[in-house]
Amino acid sequence: MAGVPAIRPEMADDHDAIHSVVASAFGSDDEADLVEAIRSSPEYVAELALVATIADEVVGHVMVSGALLRTADDDLPIMMLSPLAVAPAHQRQGVGSALVRAVTSIADRRGEPLVVLEGGPAFYTRLGFEPAAGLGIHIDLPDWAPPEAAQVMRLSAYDPSLRGTVIYPPAFDGL
Repeated sequence: MAGVPAIRPEMADDHDAIHSVVASAFGSDDEADLVEAIRSSPEYVAELALVATIADEVVGHVMVSGALLRTADDDLPIMMLSPLAVAPAHQRQGVGSALVRAVTSIADRRGEPLVVLEGGPAFYTRLGFEPAAGLGIHIDLPDWAPPEAAQVMRLSAYDPSLRGTVIYPPAFDGL
């Protein structure tokens, strides 16, 4: 392991490095383009876009941004974690876990009730996420994804009456 990562908010000077890390982690520019689309959208929350650095090199990135929960009565604002990326040379070294813990801690301090995501259950359940369906929250998943990939982390302000369908913001269109 190259060292313990420092976690901090992303800065404009990081954008090229973030694009490179996200594209290399996913093997495509689609998710890197998603980061840029979220960043330029009203759903972007600057304090919830973090980088992990080792020796001043950006090696990881996570973003939590706004989404909606369509309930029987209303559309309520919630938070969505997407994407999380770690440069391939730094994967499986705790960088992604550190980013998720840091960003969900900030979301909790902000008074957010929950964070939703689509992701690998084996990774995210270790960090406090649980299947969304058990909480009455529906996330439309791609056909290839198992139902357990729809996940929620309940934060301190969680209210069990929050039930409904996650509505992705326009930045996610076309993914």
